Amino acid sequence: MKLLENKVAIITGASSGIGRATAMMFAAEGAAVVINARGEKALHEVAADIREAGGCVHTVAGDAGIAETHARLANEAISVFGGLDIAVNNAGAVGAMKPLAEISTAEWDHALNVNLTSAFLGARYQIPPMLMRGGGSIVFTSSFVGTSAGIPGMAAYGAAKAGLMGLVKGITADYAVKGIRANALLPGGVDTAAAGDDAQKEWAAGLHAMRRIAEPPEIARVALFLASPMASFVAGAALFADGGNAAVK
Repeated sequence: MKLLENKVAIITGASSGIGRATAMMFAAEGAAVVINARGEKALHEVAADIREAGGCVHTVAGDAGIAETHARLANEAISVFGGLDIAVNNAGAVGAMKPLAEISTAEWDHALNVNLTSAFLGARYQIPPMLMRGGGSIVFTSSFVGTSAGIPGMAAYGAAKAGLMGLVKGITADYAVKGIRANALLPGGVDTAAAGDDAQKEWAAGLHAMRRIAEPPEIARVALFLASPMASFVAGAALFADGGNAAVK
């Protein structure tokens, strides 16, 4: 039996990096996945890879920062696959990298929208269909930035990612008794396009006790754990997958 056999999962930010790796892994473990990203072409390429590997996938392109996208994701999970059991709210962006006093209101609003409001909107539309199935698992991709450490120029991003912890705790208080587990996954540095050039990746590696950054599948495996029955008693938690970053600050 595969870990996610007969489950339906929504994954946002699925066109690359952690989201792509998570979509591929969840599909390989038996889930029917509804994947989302803004870039339709890249999203369809991920879907083609999933289908080639024998997985079941449906795409919904759109901005995760607006309610309409999440309404479509939830509705199409139901109409195409019959319901919803799992969501990985992974969409996010670093945004403007500036000292706090130089960040404009628009840049601040953008950082919160793409990293925090998008997660709230996802949960708002994901919870009702999960309740119809008797519960579910919601995973939010947070970060060590803003939770265990501050990084120069990343105050807005860090504030938004830290805000996800309050969201996780609130959902847990409201819905854990009804079978919905909400948890946050806190990666360290990950080898994605957002990690920058080789020099930036080397600098980031030095922040971690393991002296390297992660490959996306290493983070996807942690998301798989949180989404699966293996984490049946894990709710309201912050799970670091950061190569020891938080331990050596």
